Amino acid sequence: MFRQLTSNISRLPVAASRLSRLPLQRPLVAARFITDRARSTIDDAIKQNSLVVFMKGTPDEPMCGFSRAVIQILQMHGVDEIAGVDCLQDPEIREGIKEYSDWPTIPQVYVKGEFIGGCDVMVQMHQSGELHELLVKEGVLEADPSAEEFKRE
Repeated sequence: MFRQLTSNISRLPVAASRLSRLPLQRPLVAARFITDRARSTIDDAIKQNSLVVFMKGTPDEPMCGFSRAVIQILQMHGVDEIAGVDCLQDPEIREGIKEYSDWPTIPQVYVKGEFIGGCDVMVQMHQSGELHELLVKEGVLEADPSAEEFKRE
């Protein structure tokens, strides 16, 4: 049976030599370009806030589970002022922020102008303790003196 199947392959109408003469087609590349207005809005939000979350919804009313998780993590660390940009309100911002950071998903967190990551990165940083260290180092949170004393002992 196997021999019969393999022998039938050689009888297919398109021979391998014919395939090699077909012109090569270039792969399609999707180009995305962020608009000047979107770039300006994103730049302003990042520069004007020590911590900003580009999210679906607002910090008070997140509209997706990942955005909600990021806000809850920040609140657990004691971050009181969370600037949020609702990407659902503006399609240019929603697509532009992905290109701006070269990160494919929303939410996106920026601290002192630096892109930190999305929900998965925030969860990992929270679990490892890196997030609290970063927030204190960047002045988003004040250092807890009792925690410092505990570390020294």
